[in-house]
Amino acid sequence: MAKTPGDGVNIWLVTLGHGQLPAAIDARAMQGQWESYRIATGGRDVWLVGSNPRGTAFAAYALSERLGIDPLYIWTGYRPVHRDPLVLKRTSFAQGPPAFKYRGFFHDDEDLLPRPFDANGYPLQTGDVPLDWYKRFFETALRLRMNMVAPYTRVHRRYEVQKLASDWGLYYTSHHYDILVSNPFGLTTYNLAAERGVRPDYNWFTNREGMLTFWRGGVTENKDLDVIWPVGMRGTTDRPFTFPPGTTDDQRAATFREVIQQQVAMVKELLPKDKTPLFHFTMYSEMLPEYQRNPAAFDLPEDVIVVWPDDNDGHMRALPSGLGKWKHGVYYHLAYLGGNLSKQLTHTVGPATVAGEFDKIVKSGATEYMLVNMSEVRDYVMSARMLTDITWDAARIYATPNPAERYTAWWSREYFGAPEADAEAAYNKYFDLLDTPDKLWSAQDAVQGLIGSLYRKVAGEAVPAFNPATLSALQTRIRQVDDALAAEARAETGMSLSEQRFFSVDVRLGLRVAQRHTEAALKLEEALRAPDATRMWQLVGEAQTSLEQLETEFARAEYPPFDRWYGESWIRSANSQNNPHRAYAQLRAFIASEGHGSVAGVRAP
Repeated sequence: MAKTPGDGVNIWLVTLGHGQLPAAIDARAMQGQWESYRIATGGRDVWLVGSNPRGTAFAAYALSERLGIDPLYIWTGYRPVHRDPLVLKRTSFAQGPPAFKYRGFFHDDEDLLPRPFDANGYPLQTGDVPLDWYKRFFETALRLRMNMVAPYTRVHRRYEVQKLASDWGLYYTSHHYDILVSNPFGLTTYNLAAERGVRPDYNWFTNREGMLTFWRGGVTENKDLDVIWPVGMRGTTDRPFTFPPGTTDDQRAATFREVIQQQVAMVKELLPKDKTPLFHFTMYSEMLPEYQRNPAAFDLPEDVIVVWPDDNDGHMRALPSGLGKWKHGVYYHLAYLGGNLSKQLTHTVGPATVAGEFDKIVKSGATEYMLVNMSEVRDYVMSARMLTDITWDAARIYATPNPAERYTAWWSREYFGAPEADAEAAYNKYFDLLDTPDKLWSAQDAVQGLIGSLYRKVAGEAVPAFNPATLSALQTRIRQVDDALAAEARAETGMSLSEQRFFSVDVRLGLRVAQRHTEAALKLEEALRAPDATRMWQLVGEAQTSLEQLETEFARAEYPPFDRWYGESWIRSANSQNNPHRAYAQLRAFIASEGHGSVAGVRAP
């Protein structure tokens, strides 16, 4: 950078070996360090020096944060305080290499983002996620000192997205079934088999050469980018690969060994000579027991990172008992969409879980690679930032007791100011109530079961009494949720409008989902016991009012740039088994039919 004339301040960005450094910075101490950096002042000069280009970028982002730019500003809405003059005190700061070498966000569950929709109002998987959203995700990753991203896998994936990540200095990787980033999901959906000249038969035993050619297409397309190549073999839609009947455990292991060796050899053959081949084998779902049964049978190449998975809910299923000749890493979920444990709406993996699990991960030595499923990011920023802090500097985080409590206190102070104790209390009550996804959905399950019972009551059938243990749990639950919401309301007092808005999404919305469904369940249980139809319908109407209020809560959370955020997604799809809108739609149908409609799709009590 050229010097600023007059009294201006010069900010120098220098990558080691590519520019002259002041005497105050010892280049020798940084030699060979991965992504380390220095920030130093001298006179009217500010020096941002990285051991490699990402180190330089992280130095710039660190200075940006110290000057008041929130790394999560896209999601929190935080605006820096204007200071004139802006004064940077004399500084000499040295940051060593990160605790985890490769650290990345997986942007999954793309249905919440602005996209084309089908006739039923559901996002088209063949549509494009706007490039602006990828830019938001990649910028957030860099500002949090992440160096890797895994963009969506079940969309029309454009090369420009992968290249954007690489151009911004981010490693590009992908999902555990997106072998060699070849996009198996697009085998027929996007006509990739035809484009690559192979039969659309994703079967190693009947179309071996076709699969190798298909994977080769992924390598050829992306070989000039910075990629960490996924190896292994699963189906085209994130399901287990189907072996021929009678295949033994040893035969399956031998097949995986052969497939992975072929994949590694292919990448090494096709990669430019200046690219170091990097690989990860992520043992998601059925792959973990396959590997644990006989690791030696897999005989993974030494340059393949062995990646251990969690249980989709932030608890590690397994970790290495010994490192052997391999590097190890983890695949972790803050978000997950699937079955009755969907947690795409609000965060349920709290600081206590993150702190506890990553303490185990660090102690196991699985620190070469960390990919976290972040869904669409918005609802997971609190735990995400804690996780990125740990993967950057685990030694500092765990040097002092109670990292989760310290982090919650810091977060409350950092984002909501005085009185931060009220915000901290609200967060603690939130995570006491919603620390696992089943606790978010339990009241909704009760609502759906009660609607089924009410259909039978209207039909004149004998209906058993509602489970007394469940009723007692709901009664306790409503008191706890009401107490937590009272703490949330106290915390909002004195916050700025932007702070209130972010706090309402980060804390209030999940509590409102639990509250409104619990209120509705208690009203419907009372309606089930009502002595006459008049009283029953009055109570059903009161239950509907609670669920209508929840719809208003969703609308309030859809402020720019999150317009229509819940509009046409699984959250409001009556066809999705576990979502907050389903109970609302079913109760409206019950009322509209005066109880004489079908109970199809309504869970039995």
